[in-house]
Amino acid sequence: MSWWQKLKLDPFLMIMICVVTLATLLPAQGDIKVLFQYLTTGAIALLFFLHGAKLSREAILAGLGHWRLHLTVFASTFILFPILGLGLHVIVPEWMSPTVYMGFLYLCALPATVQSAIAFTSVAGGNVAAAICSASASSILGVFLSPVLVGFLMQTQGSASDFDTAGAIQSILLQLMVPFIIGHLSRPLIGRWVDKHKKLVNRTDRSSILLVVYVAFSEAVVEGIWHKIDGWSLLMITVVSCILLAIVIFVNVYSARLLGFNREDEITIVFCGSKKSLANGVPMANVLFPAATVGVMLLPLMIFHQIQLMVCAVLAQRYANQAKEAEKK
Repeated sequence: MSWWQKLKLDPFLMIMICVVTLATLLPAQGDIKVLFQYLTTGAIALLFFLHGAKLSREAILAGLGHWRLHLTVFASTFILFPILGLGLHVIVPEWMSPTVYMGFLYLCALPATVQSAIAFTSVAGGNVAAAICSASASSILGVFLSPVLVGFLMQTQGSASDFDTAGAIQSILLQLMVPFIIGHLSRPLIGRWVDKHKKLVNRTDRSSILLVVYVAFSEAVVEGIWHKIDGWSLLMITVVSCILLAIVIFVNVYSARLLGFNREDEITIVFCGSKKSLANGVPMANVLFPAATVGVMLLPLMIFHQIQLMVCAVLAQRYANQAKEAEKK
């Protein structure tokens, strides 16, 4: 077992931290900045094109009949998280800066992850077919719902002037949803190639995200992000992320039991309902917010993403061990 696995650190997130460091030391400026902005726009379109091409209709149809489970997951992702995000306002500005708080509101409005939610559900022995359906549907719905939720949450905090919901939805449709639909419609032509070259597609996905992060933090560094975010802010982001995730997992576990779901469905609800997507959140932030604020908005998401992977890895193994002990009895 490698030291990455022992620490349960996400190598991709470590690379992302290196990219943030590079942007801090050598931010893109001038003509290079303009070039990278064009590359970022193309990379985001390619990212969602590939997302559409990867999603098979069989995956969409699998588990659709399990509507109670899906509604529970969607309620956690798009209702519970936003409510908890609004509740964080009580610690602003004494414990958390308004800028960081906006980043948490954005995090709470995002859809669930797809790959990691399905992977953890599988390891823990959950309902994988339902996880595929719930996670995929959450990702697609998030393209429409997340801009609306972000606009609503910011409006409740008196920041509506900083966010144009109608314009955000239009930008999302043009820059994200259109490539996604084209990619999905192209699946009969390129689906076999995409399925055969999953590693190459995943590398393209991650390269696109890293490019967006570099451009976003380059702009943020120029605007003085590290004068606005100090060590205390980073500590608070970490602590609040842990508390937020703990509350969501606790609510999901006991909601699943109160609603009468079996163990496999409980596992699916826990892992699909507690995740927030870095893959969707990074490019979406680049579309929704001014370039100068994207870096700050992404900090809570980046830290929460690492914490959710570490916690869910331990939780998935615990579920798996419980199943093995039950079989021995």
